[in-house]
Amino acid sequence: MSNTRVVVIGGGYAGTLAANRLRQRPDLEVTLVNPRPVFVERIRLHQLVADTGAATADYGTLLGEGIQLVVDAVERIDTADRRLLLTSGTALAYDYLIYAVGSTGVVPAQDAVPGAAEFAHSICDLESAQRLRYALADLPLNAPVTVVGGGLTGIETASELAEQGRPVTLVCGGTLGTSLSKRGRRSVAKQLRRLEVTIAETVAVSEVRWDSVVLSDGAVLPSAATVWTAGFTVPDLATRSGLRTDELGRLLTDETLTSVDDDRIVAAGDAAAPSGQPLRMSCQAAEPLGAQAAETVLARIAGQTPAALKQAFVGQCISIGRSRGTLQFARTDDTPVNLALGGRTTAAIKERICRGTLWAIRREAAKPGSYFWLKGGNRPAQPAADEQVAIK
Repeated sequence: MSNTRVVVIGGGYAGTLAANRLRQRPDLEVTLVNPRPVFVERIRLHQLVADTGAATADYGTLLGEGIQLVVDAVERIDTADRRLLLTSGTALAYDYLIYAVGSTGVVPAQDAVPGAAEFAHSICDLESAQRLRYALADLPLNAPVTVVGGGLTGIETASELAEQGRPVTLVCGGTLGTSLSKRGRRSVAKQLRRLEVTIAETVAVSEVRWDSVVLSDGAVLPSAATVWTAGFTVPDLATRSGLRTDELGRLLTDETLTSVDDDRIVAAGDAAAPSGQPLRMSCQAAEPLGAQAAETVLARIAGQTPAALKQAFVGQCISIGRSRGTLQFARTDDTPVNLALGGRTTAAIKERICRGTLWAIRREAAKPGSYFWLKGGNRPAQPAADEQVAIK
């Protein structure tokens, strides 16, 4: 009798940890499909742009023995025949599938924000970050840079570039750090201003030009490089494959992370929408989701009932350049409390967290089943089928 074949789509934080955890059963054939031959540390891409650190790791140091890495992209999931149709033209059969395709940034179309698609840079994938790094290298240090988006990615990018001595304007289009408490926002704003970052909270960008941005109040802001960090989306693979998703394209699952359409498909990471109520897109959520997705597959193979999703949060840690940061505390359901710490100690904590993500993956490779995550938190009540949000 042949071994059970489990394929993981996506070699990010969730997918790589899931693949390693599956090795608790030595009789499984585990394959990881990823479009790049290297692991991308998404949480360090702002460092890559600023040339203050690398953002890739060798899969040879991350994957456990026996896991096959296929460097390719998936065009479609053929659920009827349980196979993946790859960009290379080949097909890959599976018995169980873990869907961990992750997320990426969004640059608005021409009709939404003229010039953004042509002139703005993204920072949310390796290739875009590399292009921005090369573009910045060709600019003098005093050339103005605009970062669009007041979320955590925008904050970290703006501070990383400002610490180099670049004049940076952060255009929030609303509140700075919407996921933070009032104290957390004050801490971030204080440290950004120490780096001489200009914070524009009440305006948005209405047009991007090659050398400037036009703000919603009509002001024209010189900008030799414009970085767009506002908004995230997910690949449309699930939608193309006829699986039900939420309005953003995340795969709809039950509380065991199993697809509502196919019990042989389990989701993890940013592209999962458990009960139509996804967790915040973050590394903090991705690795536990990867572990829990693997446990669901292992339970189904063993003929057992998979456990429901159980995950707790502790807060958010934001780097403000290489020397400072803000630690925002949160309730276990990921809602912020009005308690935050800022300063140099926080920068050291953030660096330990970043290193810890890869350490956890490597430990799981060496000792499958060893990964531990905080359990608890409140999951939103599962809506009735006719109440689920924007199913397609």
